[in-house]
Amino acid sequence: MSARIPSWLRTAFYWVLAAEFVVGFVTKFWPGPTFFGPAYSVKFVEWGFPAWFRFVAGAIELICALLLVIPSKRFRFIGAAGLVFLLTAAVTTHLIDDAALYEEVSAPIHLVITIMVALANWPADWKDLIHPQRDSSAAPTRARGMEHSTR
Repeated sequence: MSARIPSWLRTAFYWVLAAEFVVGFVTKFWPGPTFFGPAYSVKFVEWGFPAWFRFVAGAIELICALLLVIPSKRFRFIGAAGLVFLLTAAVTTHLIDDAALYEEVSAPIHLVITIMVALANWPADWKDLIHPQRDSSAAPTRARGMEHSTR
């Protein structure tokens, strides 16, 4: 038997999670040092990426964060799935990097959280991601009328 989580609590969780990724977006676009350490332009170069790649990572974070707060399982799944891919790359990068452990715990924790969010919003059918309303009422009237025709 599973406990039902109140709607307001789920909504608050998605907003807090999205806010964390918006902070990640802001720090990646910030030109100088952040409260997380040196500028991300420096960090990305140290990790072996071009400095401009931080904008790509930051933009993905922002888009996926926005998708998390749209009250639709379809959009939340797409946002969480995008973050799973981004965070898998971040975890891999941090495994190769020689930074202190306390600097490398955020990405794996967020990866686990976004995997759980993606699983919680998993679509019943993959076609629901493209065409969310596939019921019979969406069929054109003319096609439905032809079923009952005696011609």
